[in-house]
Amino acid sequence: MPYPETAEGFLVEDTATWSTFKRGNFPLKPFEAHDVDIAISACGVCGSDVHTITGGWGEMPMPLCVGHEIVGTVVRVGPSVKTVSVGQRVGVGAQIWADLDCVNCKAGEETYCVKALDTYGGRYEDGTVTHGGYSSHVRAHEFFVFPIPEGLTDEVAAPMLCAGITVYSPLTRLGAGPGKKIGVVGLGGLGHFAVLFGVALGAEVYVISHSPSKKEDALALGATGFISSSEKGWAEKYAFAFDFIINTASITFDLKEYFSTLKVMGTFHNVGMPETPVTLKMQDFVANSCYIGTSHLGNRKEMLAMLELAAKQNIKSWVETIDVSEEGCHEAVERVRNNKVRYRFTLIGYDKAFGKRV
Repeated sequence: MPYPETAEGFLVEDTATWSTFKRGNFPLKPFEAHDVDIAISACGVCGSDVHTITGGWGEMPMPLCVGHEIVGTVVRVGPSVKTVSVGQRVGVGAQIWADLDCVNCKAGEETYCVKALDTYGGRYEDGTVTHGGYSSHVRAHEFFVFPIPEGLTDEVAAPMLCAGITVYSPLTRLGAGPGKKIGVVGLGGLGHFAVLFGVALGAEVYVISHSPSKKEDALALGATGFISSSEKGWAEKYAFAFDFIINTASITFDLKEYFSTLKVMGTFHNVGMPETPVTLKMQDFVANSCYIGTSHLGNRKEMLAMLELAAKQNIKSWVETIDVSEEGCHEAVERVRNNKVRYRFTLIGYDKAFGKRV
């Protein structure tokens, strides 16, 4: 059966063939009072998609349609929906549901709800698996559906719904703003957003990268300076320099050098998620009493504020586009895996793939 019982998308059948996509159908959860149906027009390709379909982050239900940086048009709303309306352009990020009743949800920390469901690979109580945005439609709870400001195009807005909010939330919570000096480790899909939003919030931003070739891009994005971590002794002249560091790299490395560049009680905050363990000693923190932490996405209030800031300051993701198809999805995830994109992919051409749906 077609929509509204099912959606059509491009699915990976097995981690052994992780970059091979097959067109197919999958069931949508039963429609409820707070649900919103969206005809998708664009979807960002996230590093999380690759970590998932390769099995790097553990087992997932297969076949699976990934994609959690979704932009589209509302085509149906439940009777209790009050935040969006049919015909409105909206976005959905990496979370699609929470109970909204637990202690974390009531505190505005719904991303830490113990019952939270990811946009793909989750499972509702009735057994329906959540599938993502490499598809014709998505069904989401209205709390996780966000109006997209007119100033943002589909392809620019889409990557903000995961990569953007993943760095925006800790930037604001750690106090990025005038008078703050921050480091951004890695200049990729996450890192370029950390620079864009860090600068927009008024902070002095330095990119720390093992790739000297990234210097030109870092400065073009608005960074105050570029630090090449491939140079021996690079950290010495930046001792106690940064209020905090945002690490966007999904690789492991010796953290002690990076800790040494933090001010006393500074924070090394991770949003890059390596597939292998990180080894630390308590003594590594003693020299400046620094902290290490991480975070997951951002809450609804932060998402809306980020989109408003991006529209107001004309912040644009550095995006390449590619038509959604078996071949297009294959090319996109292969290039993301091999770091061959500057700095995000957005899948477009959904009407061509799935027909006009609005």
